[in-house]
Amino acid sequence: MKGVILAGGSGTRLHPLTRITNKHLLPVYDRPMINWAIKTVVDAGIGEIMLVTGGTHAGEFLRLLGNGNEFGIDRLSYAYQEKPGGIAEALGLAEKFVGGDDVLVMLADNIVEYSIAKPVANFLNDPTGARLLLSEVKDASHLKHLGVPEFGANDTIIKIIEKPESPPSNFCVTGIYMYEASVFEIIKTLKPSNRGELEITDVNNHFVDNSSVKFDILPGYWGDGGESIEAFWEVNDFVRENGAVKIIL
Repeated sequence: MKGVILAGGSGTRLHPLTRITNKHLLPVYDRPMINWAIKTVVDAGIGEIMLVTGGTHAGEFLRLLGNGNEFGIDRLSYAYQEKPGGIAEALGLAEKFVGGDDVLVMLADNIVEYSIAKPVANFLNDPTGARLLLSEVKDASHLKHLGVPEFGANDTIIKIIEKPESPPSNFCVTGIYMYEASVFEIIKTLKPSNRGELEITDVNNHFVDNSSVKFDILPGYWGDGGESIEAFWEVNDFVRENGAVKIIL
């Protein structure tokens, strides 16, 4: 399995902090945000990683990360997204890097309390379709801003609804996904949304429609450090007090 970390976007929700840098280079406690994503992927046993970024600050990642060896990466590659075109489009840039392998995709502003090594092992033991990582969100008003799974019989996902007015469950789809290599063929069939982007929710619903999606529920804390200024500081406070990407004993 290879890893793809997506660190693009304009970061408008974190203005003015992002006027002078990429949001994934902002500090989360004692290191840049991107370092937590790298630690999450590497601690899950994945040593070959592609970082996809864009914008005017892309070169700063190379200065920070170099060849990645310092951070436990065996081989670090880079891709550049010329303009914001959506998460699915950004993932599509990694097709040649991934080849025919399975892929773990992580949005670099996701912060997890515990290692995702177990969900990755679950996918590798049954590498068919997709496996999504969910997190329980008790605040219904927050769910209205996220992708929310609707469950059917036997706790299967029957649909993922983006920003639902009436959330069908108390869980959200986090920005951590695992796919078989067919995901790149699916991306090629997508049409831009009303935002003019290729949406990762459309990719996930393709697997849902083909009954080839499974999920794990993340234990402990999950946060999106790029969601808003308030969320950014909440993530900082949590990591400072509790740590992140801890191994479950």
